[in-house]
Amino acid sequence: MSPEQIETIVNSYLENISAMNAQGWVENFAEDALSYDPVGEPPTVIHEGFQEFIGQLQAVFAKLEVTKEHLFIAGNEAAVKWTMRGVSKTQKTVSVEGITVLEINDSGKIQTTRAYWNPKTIIAQLRS
Repeated sequence: MSPEQIETIVNSYLENISAMNAQGWVENFAEDALSYDPVGEPPTVIHEGFQEFIGQLQAVFAKLEVTKEHLFIAGNEAAVKWTMRGVSKTQKTVSVEGITVLEINDSGKIQTTRAYWNPKTIIAQLRS
């Protein structure tokens, strides 16, 4: 994979989260892909749990925007430093930063993600 191809995959991954587009998001992943999001929690089998993930976002947020701050590509892996901003359905604004490491397989699909961020940051902002 070229760095440009990997960047395209990362961009699609982030854009589909921002759009809360479940189908577009899952199309980025291999059939047996795993997501550790956040790291420290049990992994999600993407093709079994993707609707739940996007459904949680849709249940809480009226608007999301994930901004790619920095992207580092090495071989078939990428680390992206991102900021997510959102407006909840109750008009609370949230902002959280994180880093996601993505492993891309030879077919151009995401095989594994490892996301480093703290969900408690968003929960605290939603409750304030």
